[in-house]
Amino acid sequence: MFGLLALITASIFFGAAIYINVAEQPAMLALDGGAALREWVPAYRRGFEMQAPLAIVSCLLGAVAWWQSGDALWGLGAAVIILNWPYTLFVIMPVNQRLETTRPDQANAETRELIERWGKLHAGRSALGALATVIYLAAAAGGF
Repeated sequence: MFGLLALITASIFFGAAIYINVAEQPAMLALDGGAALREWVPAYRRGFEMQAPLAIVSCLLGAVAWWQSGDALWGLGAAVIILNWPYTLFVIMPVNQRLETTRPDQANAETRELIERWGKLHAGRSALGALATVIYLAAAAGGF
């Protein structure tokens, strides 16, 4: 039961993350710099509010599934999904902070480059979500 819930929460995390990369980010980049920044700030906050708890819950559920089953794949999936936290804090957060401190009326070419860079960095979160989902799926199926 815990493993299935870990798989579901990792899948939801991945779905939200990949949506940002394939739909929201390209749409945002079609806007001018100021409008893109005005869109990015609340979109990022809402995404964080959804994805951060999903990563924690999925990790905890995967860890419980590992503890109950002894199958290390559950633990590996839990470790991969929680890697989103340090990845965000240490790799993406410096870009976030620069974007969050820029006023939309001061947006310029550098702001646009930061939004583009943020999208590329966010793809790392999508990849971690996909990898965790595949690992959990393998654990649920009985291993590779």
